[in-house]
Amino acid sequence: MTVETKKIVKFCEDYLRVKNWTDFCLNGPQIEGAPKVSKIITGVSLSKKLIEIAVKKRAKMIIVHHGIFIRSLPSPLVLRGFMKERIKMILANDINLLGFHLPLDAHPVIGNNISLAKLLGMEKAKAFTDFEHGEVGFIGQLKKSVSFKEFIALVNEKLQTNSYIISAGPKKIKTIAIVSGGASSDFKIAADLGADTFLCGDIREDIVRAVEETRINFINAGHYNTEKIGIQNLGALISRQFKIKTEFIDIPNDI
Repeated sequence: MTVETKKIVKFCEDYLRVKNWTDFCLNGPQIEGAPKVSKIITGVSLSKKLIEIAVKKRAKMIIVHHGIFIRSLPSPLVLRGFMKERIKMILANDINLLGFHLPLDAHPVIGNNISLAKLLGMEKAKAFTDFEHGEVGFIGQLKKSVSFKEFIALVNEKLQTNSYIISAGPKKIKTIAIVSGGASSDFKIAADLGADTFLCGDIREDIVRAVEETRINFINAGHYNTEKIGIQNLGALISRQFKIKTEFIDIPNDI
């Protein structure tokens, strides 16, 4: 089935409520391509590998979580190197590029963070505010207390990752706060909200001692691996809505 690009764009923008967000990038169409599409490729991050797969599969739309970020472009604007090659390939093949960042992290139904909470068996998960980004995180409780080691094993199994751990909180845990991706500094918010464990997707050197001194458990499950589920959900939703073929391309990244 062939669908007008503008219909898919409007559906995504409305569903993800992109107008409610101030972000590091434009949420929505970042590069204009063909006016109609019959195949969509989705992925976590824009890359030459992802574009090459889209070209091979004759997809006229790519939707990613990490697209073109303003801060990754030089000012004054110069297109060269890897960014030039990516854009050149997209334009040459008349592919639409859509990117959805914070709106896809925060969405209360299909977003990365609520989806992680459900995947890990959390109940009554409620949104909380990251003061830099907005209401993106979720905090909730496990059905019953488990050992921190047991929970780490669950995270690694469900997310197919090898988490970096700081065991600074209680050995038995129940209340978990989640902010996917680059949110390690939010452990302070998690602790203030009463979480005994914080799950995110990155770590910085200065965070390690601070986490220990705050006495909260910390799990860095990887930026990529904590942000796969939202874009997969979006692709599945679009496929159901428009009866169009969508395919998630997993390009593994341990970071």
